[in-house]
Amino acid sequence: MSDIQESEDVKTQGEGPIKVSYIFPNGDKYEGECSRCAGVMMRSGTGTHTSAGGIIYTGEWLEDKMHGRGTLNHPSGALYEGEFKDNMYHGTGRYTFPDGSTYKGPFNKNRLEGDGAFTDTQGLVWTGEFHGKAALGLKMLHNI
Repeated sequence: MSDIQESEDVKTQGEGPIKVSYIFPNGDKYEGECSRCAGVMMRSGTGTHTSAGGIIYTGEWLEDKMHGRGTLNHPSGALYEGEFKDNMYHGTGRYTFPDGSTYKGPFNKNRLEGDGAFTDTQGLVWTGEFHGKAALGLKMLHNI
């Protein structure tokens, strides 16, 4: 987005962030807040970015990156809701897989990392330590 030039689509709202609606050359669209740094417009604040491929991010931005709380929807049905840092899942979040199973817990640079809970498509909940694709020694929660 750093190639944005202020135009009639860019509206200044007093002293605060600048509100924009911008369509990128590749067909992506961003609607939300921006700031100007050294003459360059960057997504900063809150906004929604819709990719030409149908991926939709709604949430907080910092220095043109997904950063803070947000939601990322994929056309496959996958959904991430939680914290982002530098365009990655990072912090506490919930990831829903296309088959409806979910993981809720900490993420570190787009990886499942730490004490979390995985709920499978049958509704069974598995808890324990997750490390990327590995999750040894998970325990199933029983509803008694």
